[in-house]
Amino acid sequence: MFTKQISYKELIVHIIVWLCISIFPLLTAYIDLGEIPSEMYLKQLMRPILFYVNYSIFVPYILLRRKLMIYIFVSILFLLLYNYVSRELMDTPIMNGIRNMNNRPERPGGGPFGMRHAIPMVFSFSIFLLGGIFGLVVDFYKRDRESKELENEQTEIKLQFLRNQLNPHFLFNSLNSIYSLVRSKSDSAPEAVITLSELMRYMLYEAKDEQVSLEKEMNYIQHYIALQRLRLKNTEAVKLNIKGETKNLKIYPLLLISFIENAFKYGTDFKGNTHIDIQIEVVDKKFSFYIENIIGLYKRDDKNSGVGLENIKSQFNYLYKNNYELTIDEDKSYYRVHLTLNLNDNEVHNNR
Repeated sequence: MFTKQISYKELIVHIIVWLCISIFPLLTAYIDLGEIPSEMYLKQLMRPILFYVNYSIFVPYILLRRKLMIYIFVSILFLLLYNYVSRELMDTPIMNGIRNMNNRPERPGGGPFGMRHAIPMVFSFSIFLLGGIFGLVVDFYKRDRESKELENEQTEIKLQFLRNQLNPHFLFNSLNSIYSLVRSKSDSAPEAVITLSELMRYMLYEAKDEQVSLEKEMNYIQHYIALQRLRLKNTEAVKLNIKGETKNLKIYPLLLISFIENAFKYGTDFKGNTHIDIQIEVVDKKFSFYIENIIGLYKRDDKNSGVGLENIKSQFNYLYKNNYELTIDEDKSYYRVHLTLNLNDNEVHNNR
């Protein structure tokens, strides 16, 4: 579809250019002479040869293959040949007869470097040069379009790689949580397995879309926190507060889970105390996410455990560009993440 649109635009440009090239000299001749000489029609029919030989053959098959000297040589030969042939055609008995019928004198003689030959050569060179410029411009836009398409494909591949890298990380942490329940023979283990199945269903069948409903993403977060609470002794210190209208808005999936995973991983101190505070608010389509956890028993290993956070930062840079703000603050006791997203461009229309 895109190729057809480009071809259509190209065709329109060609038509406009040739109308200008054709009408201007004919109109000038009519103003100066009161009529249009018959040989000018033949010249107008021959001039596209100049344009399209350079546009379709010389530029793509010689110049763009970096054979500059060959291009210059064949261009000079072609222009000389074209001007010689066109001059000979103008001096045929048929053309002289037409001029006599119109009571116009035969073409005057002159040396090969006289004005009679210089002006047509300059004009033919201009048409030939215009064809070359068009060929270079079309090639430039073609390469630019292909470059952008390739860049988008590479970015999509990179994004998919980051997501695939994140999902096993999530599954590994979740299985660890269930394993701890099974090992302690907790009655919550079956419920944990069901909750995990719901999380995996969301990740496999819904989060594969480019964007998902913000409401479903919030449900996913709630299920994940419910799974983590099953393995904690003190669940009162795990707080989740969601404010605002989450319906009719979309968000890119699985962007927040790394922050929450790390909060549960590091948010328990050596006494077994847990402190995780998650605040989510939506105001005027502006999404605000805040999470705070104590720096607990396990020391953060940025080299080995920071894979999820680094990946999520890369995803934010690609997906939201300048439409997000992310600040991460850490002191001796607390680790805090504050994220804001502009969801204006992700609105779901009710008629969908």
